[in-house]
Amino acid sequence: MAKVECTVEGAVRHVLLNRADKRNALDGEMVEQLRAAFSTPPAADERVAVIRAAGPVFCAGLDLRERARAPEGASSIEQVLAAIEVFPLPVVGVVQGDAIAGGNELALHCDFVVASTMARFGMSLAQIGMSTSWFLTKKIIEVAGPVAARRILLLGEPLAAAEMHRLGMISHLAEPEALDAAARTVVDRLVANAPLSLRTMKALIVRHMAFRDGIAHADIDAMVETVRTSADAQEGIAARLAKRAPKFTGR
Repeated sequence: MAKVECTVEGAVRHVLLNRADKRNALDGEMVEQLRAAFSTPPAADERVAVIRAAGPVFCAGLDLRERARAPEGASSIEQVLAAIEVFPLPVVGVVQGDAIAGGNELALHCDFVVASTMARFGMSLAQIGMSTSWFLTKKIIEVAGPVAARRILLLGEPLAAAEMHRLGMISHLAEPEALDAAARTVVDRLVANAPLSLRTMKALIVRHMAFRDGIAHADIDAMVETVRTSADAQEGIAARLAKRAPKFTGR
């Protein structure tokens, strides 16, 4: 069974994260399957893509054991997120449970997020000695604004879906038992809209946001790389895997 299942039913492309026993943590195989799901151009009769996840957790982010072995894999998740962001059709994320780190980014790169009141969203990288990249940070600031971005990035504590909705970071909020119905309402509205309008306005939004890519950030990239390879990062990952408090030294 694939760790990411991609099927098309009529006008809807369904993408399912299917690694519930690992809290849908993204390993290399899942990243490649996600990339394939959003690299295949949509057929003329497709109108919308929907991302869901099996089990109680939406996505716990990148698999820390894999990150510990191959930290450079972060760039591949960025490629997947970019593919979702520029996908020609609207993308709806249905978030039933926690969306943390890479899972948070996966949700926020969707055009619409329909979340359960039980869900939480967060970027806990500061708690394990890591840093978001330029690419990941600009999405947080774009969606959250600078004040909420500081809460998410610098404190590293998860925000409840209700708070995310209040801040305007997610589009729809529903009680757990009403989540599927709420998602279906959004998807059905998109499917009923004019297909050329959907594709054109999605392209307009993507192009408008492209100005971010022209900002010089080579020096920031170097800082991120220093953090990624630091002793604190190694300690933070080891501590998280061992379920103990990290001992950071600033090196």
